[in-house]
Amino acid sequence: MEKSVFERLLSLETPVYYYDMDLLKETVDSLAETAAAHGVKVHYAVKTNNEERIMRYIASKGLGADCVSGNEIAWAVHCGFAPESIVYAGVGKTDKELNSALLAGIGAFNCESPEELRILDELAGRCGRKARVCLRINPDIDAHTHHYITTGLEENKFGISRFAFEEVVGIVKSSENLIFTGLHFHIGSQITSVREIFAVEVARAEEIVGWFESRGLRVDNIDLGGGLGIDYEDPDGNPVPDFKGWIETVSTFRRRPDQILHIEPGRSIAAQCGSLLSRVVYVKKGETKDTVILDAGMNNLIRPALYGAYHKVENLSAGFLRKDAPLHSYDVAGPVCESADVFGTKRLLPETVRGDLVAIRSAGAYGSVMSSRYNMRGDAPAVFSDEI
Repeated sequence: MEKSVFERLLSLETPVYYYDMDLLKETVDSLAETAAAHGVKVHYAVKTNNEERIMRYIASKGLGADCVSGNEIAWAVHCGFAPESIVYAGVGKTDKELNSALLAGIGAFNCESPEELRILDELAGRCGRKARVCLRINPDIDAHTHHYITTGLEENKFGISRFAFEEVVGIVKSSENLIFTGLHFHIGSQITSVREIFAVEVARAEEIVGWFESRGLRVDNIDLGGGLGIDYEDPDGNPVPDFKGWIETVSTFRRRPDQILHIEPGRSIAAQCGSLLSRVVYVKKGETKDTVILDAGMNNLIRPALYGAYHKVENLSAGFLRKDAPLHSYDVAGPVCESADVFGTKRLLPETVRGDLVAIRSAGAYGSVMSSRYNMRGDAPAVFSDEI
């Protein structure tokens, strides 16, 4: 970060989310170019970050949207995503959401259970529409990530497991209002062993696609989901994720010329461009440790409390104003009345004082979207690098 940027940030009221739009554009452009070179279609996972400016830029590059609620579909359309580029996943789609998605004319429903297929067939018939469906398959692959963000294991609420394959084939074949278009897979999130893990997904997907085609269902679309991880420890050293390694790996899927591969990145697009900025309220001295108390809390960024997730913490004020300050070990906590409201323990930071501006890095994904008003604390608004 340049000093001129830091000086502008000092004028902001905290907590606030700061988005580096140059980095966002570099990331999206890199992804779009790599995907196009390999004939892969991309759908942005809206649940990651739904800031309008961010979504409008992503839509402007021709990417589609991956939505998990009716409201996300409506918002994606508002932000410029073509309805036919929208895919819709989720284990608990309500009748109201299914009806609104049918009327919007979305590209595909990623259906996750036999019951959902039956309900969607009925609702589509009532409104005189045909529903394009993909079957979300549970491939039973361990993505070796946190158990809260693993989605592809056999005993998981997501997707259709092997024991139900014959049943869903029967439903699709007998339905009057469902158009089968393909299969959808998603094994988890924050996957950093890119070539190893995604190669396993490709092999399993090839096997399952072959099984469904042997039962008479033509699989025109293979959606391999998202999950590409980012470097939380060194965001400046690795600001743009390994899109090349990921897309090259999924492109090894042995497909017919008329089959289309899809992916659904989210975190890898938005995470590194966002930082949660906060000020130091107090530095609490203890017998065995010192604790930096910030004005941002778990209500603004819940990932450390929910997952034990790591985010790099930087003291921007010390970095620019007290460059020779000695390093000191701190716990970094927020003001919320919960013991879990801690952003990091034993973090080495330059000697920190009240009023210092602190950045919690890599917060552009699953930050603002998961925020709450717990303790009646305020939301952290968004500011963009090209607007300050």
